[in-house]
Amino acid sequence: MTSVDSRVPCVGGIVFDDQGRLLLIQRGHDPGRGLWSLPGGRVEPGETDFQAVVRELHEETGLDVTPHTFVGAVSRGVYDIRDYTCTVTGGTLTAGDDAADARWVDSAELVALESSGQLADRLYVTLRDWDALPRA
Repeated sequence: MTSVDSRVPCVGGIVFDDQGRLLLIQRGHDPGRGLWSLPGGRVEPGETDFQAVVRELHEETGLDVTPHTFVGAVSRGVYDIRDYTCTVTGGTLTAGDDAADARWVDSAELVALESSGQLADRLYVTLRDWDALPRA
């Protein structure tokens, strides 16, 4: 049985561009190397969730964001992930840190990634349940 202390707090950002496409990163490292997922990562000691979202999204995507609403939480292995809506305030989209790639995807591209097994485990269903699928 896993103790509460061994859980790893993480955050993720749900970001749409002005065309309604969703921001995804391709994971460059395990867990989930090669899979597409929401950008995000671990909350460092002393950080708030919002500070972690801003830092992680900048590190992984090169974008500056402002976090807004808590959307939902999921547990994946030892990781407890809290996801927040965000808006882009600056920066240039470029993969960085542990992201192998970063891009905006529309609904057809998201479905194709899901159908081909290239999305992180249960990401599509979770986004659908949270009404956070791309509008484009």
